[in-house]
Amino acid sequence: MDTRTSYREIVKDVISKYARLRPSHGAIRLDTVFDEQQDHYALMQSGWDRGVRVRGNLIYVTLRDNKVHIEYDGIEHGISDELIRRGVPKEKIVLAFLSPSSESELVPA
Repeated sequence: MDTRTSYREIVKDVISKYARLRPSHGAIRLDTVFDEQQDHYALMQSGWDRGVRVRGNLIYVTLRDNKVHIEYDGIEHGISDELIRRGVPKEKIVLAFLSPSSESELVPA
């Protein structure tokens, strides 16, 4: 399996794991969005909680330049450690939501 295919499967597996979790309150649905043509992968939430509409990204990842770019990570502990445990090298993960001037902080130690 080539690197891109491997990263794609790891990212989809991690996002799918979070999609199986249920929010502790509210009637909120979690949906995976996997676009393998453009290598965009997301976990979306939508629903209602205490009369307020809830919607938006929980996770958004793209694959570019042979790297995994975490564009948005709304998971409490973040997904980078899990990606590393599953085989994505630390140096191949880009925390794209950080300012480029924060390069020394790209991936937690």
